[in-house]
Amino acid sequence: MVEEKEIMEVEAEAEAETPKIGVYVCHCGINIKNTVDIDVVRDYAATLPNVVLSKDYIYVCSDPGQEMIKKDIRDGAINRVIVAACSPRLHEPTFRGTCISEGLNPFFFEMANIREQCSWVSDDKEKNTEKSKDIVRSIVSRVNLLEPLEEPEVDIVPEALVIGGGITGMYSALDMADAGYKVHLVERSPTIGGHMLQFDKIFPSLDCSACILTPRMVDVSKHPNINLMTYAEVEEVGGSIGNFKVKVKKKSRYVHATDWEYGTRCTGCNLCADACRLKNRIPNEFDFGLGKRSAIYLPMPQAVPAIYTVDSEKCLLLTRGKCGKATLESTREAIKKRARGEEVTKDELPPCVAVCDPNCRDFDMEDEIVDLNVGTIVVATGVDIIDPATQPEYKYGVYPNVIHGLEMERLLAPNGPTGGEIIVDGKVPKDIVFIQCVGSRNRQTGYEYCSRVCCMYAIKQAHLIDERLHGANITILYQDIRAFGKGFEEFYDRIKAEGIRFTRGLASEVYRKPGSDRLVVRGEDTMLGEPYEIEADLVVLASGLKPSEGVEKMVRMVKLSQSADRFFLEAHPKLRPVDTAVDGIFVAGGCQGPKDIPDSVAQAKAASSASLIYLTTGKAKLEAKISAINKELCTGCRICEALCPYGALEYDTEKKIMKVSESICKGCGGCGGGCPSGAVSMKHFLDKQIYAQIDALTEGLISTSS
Repeated sequence: MVEEKEIMEVEAEAEAETPKIGVYVCHCGINIKNTVDIDVVRDYAATLPNVVLSKDYIYVCSDPGQEMIKKDIRDGAINRVIVAACSPRLHEPTFRGTCISEGLNPFFFEMANIREQCSWVSDDKEKNTEKSKDIVRSIVSRVNLLEPLEEPEVDIVPEALVIGGGITGMYSALDMADAGYKVHLVERSPTIGGHMLQFDKIFPSLDCSACILTPRMVDVSKHPNINLMTYAEVEEVGGSIGNFKVKVKKKSRYVHATDWEYGTRCTGCNLCADACRLKNRIPNEFDFGLGKRSAIYLPMPQAVPAIYTVDSEKCLLLTRGKCGKATLESTREAIKKRARGEEVTKDELPPCVAVCDPNCRDFDMEDEIVDLNVGTIVVATGVDIIDPATQPEYKYGVYPNVIHGLEMERLLAPNGPTGGEIIVDGKVPKDIVFIQCVGSRNRQTGYEYCSRVCCMYAIKQAHLIDERLHGANITILYQDIRAFGKGFEEFYDRIKAEGIRFTRGLASEVYRKPGSDRLVVRGEDTMLGEPYEIEADLVVLASGLKPSEGVEKMVRMVKLSQSADRFFLEAHPKLRPVDTAVDGIFVAGGCQGPKDIPDSVAQAKAASSASLIYLTTGKAKLEAKISAINKELCTGCRICEALCPYGALEYDTEKKIMKVSESICKGCGGCGGGCPSGAVSMKHFLDKQIYAQIDALTEGLISTSS
């Protein structure tokens, strides 16, 4: 009896190990069926080794289609699944979930892509059918050799990092903080708010930008779960999902927000900026140089936090060691004496420190490195405008009355350098010309994409100028008006009805009218097929958007990929628009691609929701398709270590061989291709599996040629 039982167990085990493959051919509506003979492919698949059943269905990814697969697994008819349909990037997770629900290892599933690789490539049904048969045959050969894999789990540190304090980063941080999790929000400028803080009004509702934004800025600064770090930059990111090790450099402001030792705090009183010897002599970056500031400054009155910052590159005390009669050393000592209640003389302090009653200045302050340990990261680094000088024919930087769109925003803003008055080069313009698509949609500049917002912000600005400069002549030169969002087309129609002139055809050049300060804009009206020359007092260049400065550093640091337009690359443009190739790191807002405020906020909430999945469950599954090191073959040459873009390979100094960090490896295969001793293999992509596919395809080519 014992022997008979053992024999039955061995036979059952052997039966389980023997592949019983089910092939399911998808019509994909008409996407595949119209150019591939589904019946022929289905019947051919049934003749292949270890294929025990072959079926077709109009939409295999639908509930009935998945239920068909589940029933076959449940009945024990199959233990391997192939779906001949679309790209695995689209539905591989769907069908793996189908397998898991019935207790089948998800790595016994494989997709044969007969849509993107076949039916969408050609209209020749006969050739497409033969190619589909080849693809299915190669996948069957591979599936016969698949091995079960397990996805290990890791614990998640219940804290998150948000990089970027614009509208996107703020909303993402607030959502996670409101859910009860600690969030570290890092912004490299002295204030949060991003570009939206520079706007006067937003389209199409024409709401006051600051009225919408500043309450959220205050919410961020006061939220008990948000650690706000402005004037700071992420310097290093290590670790992996659930346990990212991050170093943040907090740059010295030389001003204490709060000094617990002496009980001092910057109150944002502005006395120091008024007393500065360089008052109103330094171009203010927040106003793009249109306004001036002191060496100690707030970017703008509504800045959060309301803490002044010393410009270390401009401050006389820091650059020359002396301001007036006060030296850097005398200032340091006098600040300490005053904190102790001792009297100091006027000559011991520079003017900005002398007027500071809270005594919040500290010229001994140094940059600080803060170590963070977080479970997830949201990258929301935003956008910058494309430099209009990339199109020199428009003379940006040559003529003072040629400005870009963000400079116009600052002129329109009531907290801007002119208090909302439209004054350029000391004059109020009468004739204004907007030129669209500056920098973007242009192969010569290297920015071939549409930036999406330029049409609408130019239309908005034209309306605001028309409101303030009654009788002004405003012309918008465009190649296409792209009013794509909710309420945008209606807003466009409204502005046209107000008398703003729209001329189809971008300008070819801008030049100064001889003997005058006025400009001439020359181009061709492509609607009429006629040339035009328009005289203008002011030319506004509607510049496009590009990834913010420093994106290359962020790419290297966070190990993210970029698309061809240099924005961060998402895992899937439709199904995973905020996920990245690195688990636990999400992208949102302008850093993923040009977008307006509503879309940025929507992505912020999507990224925070994706991050909260990990934070709330406290667990994350790791990638199973990763590298494996054969200890017998590894010579410890460390070539693979240099090839790994994720830093997943580490040299074991004791055993003199390489080892793989399972939590970091993404299974890209670079190490396996570079290993001279063949010690590296890729789980789920073993040599024998790849060779089996190649042999199957080669067999098909040979039979076709013969």
